[in-house]
Amino acid sequence: MTRKTGALNDITDVPGILVGQAEDRTARTGVTVILPEAPAIIAGDVRGGGPGTRETDLLDPSTLVDRADAIVLSGGSSYGLGAADGVAAWLGARGRGFQLMKVEGAPPSPIVPAAILYDLANGGNKNWGEAPPYARLGKEAAASAKKGVSLGRAGAGFGARAGAAPGGIGSASFASEDGLIVGALMAVNSFGSVKIPGTNVFWAAPYEEGDEFGGAWTSSKPQARDLPPDTKLAAARANTTIGVVAVNAALTQAQARRVAIMAQDGLARAIRPVHGPTDGDVIFVLATGPLPGADPLQLTRIGSIAADCVARGVARAGFEAGKQSG
Repeated sequence: MTRKTGALNDITDVPGILVGQAEDRTARTGVTVILPEAPAIIAGDVRGGGPGTRETDLLDPSTLVDRADAIVLSGGSSYGLGAADGVAAWLGARGRGFQLMKVEGAPPSPIVPAAILYDLANGGNKNWGEAPPYARLGKEAAASAKKGVSLGRAGAGFGARAGAAPGGIGSASFASEDGLIVGALMAVNSFGSVKIPGTNVFWAAPYEEGDEFGGAWTSSKPQARDLPPDTKLAAARANTTIGVVAVNAALTQAQARRVAIMAQDGLARAIRPVHGPTDGDVIFVLATGPLPGADPLQLTRIGSIAADCVARGVARAGFEAGKQSG
């Protein structure tokens, strides 16, 4: 069956998925919130050697809670995990969250997994003392959630770098004739390079749809080398690529976990090197339904498409951020 990008070519092409973003331009940081309109099956996979996360224990299919009310991606390193507090407060005030049983006077508990990237050394003013901006930014991002995603220097990717080049937010989608829709949103702050050294060609170029990240594909082979030279400029930083995949299939949590594992291959297609000791690479998966649950072949198909969307999302982040940086 043929497939193509969704109408928006971003994660919000998946029905029931909204995205909100907020930035603090003085601090050069920001927050991205992926907000399902109803609690969605959540899973994830952590590959980087230096992750910063919240609520990842519940990604295990053996735990009680298998759905999330929102996912938060944030700058700010460990400070950025506070963005999930703001999102949880925003959701709870609207009666959204998990309740094993209803008890009068007891609010629901919003389930908000989160991951952060390191942007503390990017030149922004981080002199926030005892009042980091992330809880506020989380509320602002949740309140602004909508269809359509701002790419490049936006949200969690506002102050990000990709190797020695600008990083940012990237998103991509696939929509198949049989109704399957898969989307990915990536916040790219990688140690590795997203381009073939000495060229303007993205490592992810073989997966490009149209000219969504410049159409600069060349048939020339990249030279084998130890590390891309521009990664030496990134060596002093902590690094991370974090993101979310969404699919309109009714997956179990264990099936969604398999999709997350397969989706990580998209990072290997788009960034070199990746999953190193200073990387905090994390991919979450949201399964929203209503397509029937996947058999092994369909699940393999979903995971393969997800990996392509992740690779394209990474390249789109670098491409759009590069345009915005001059």
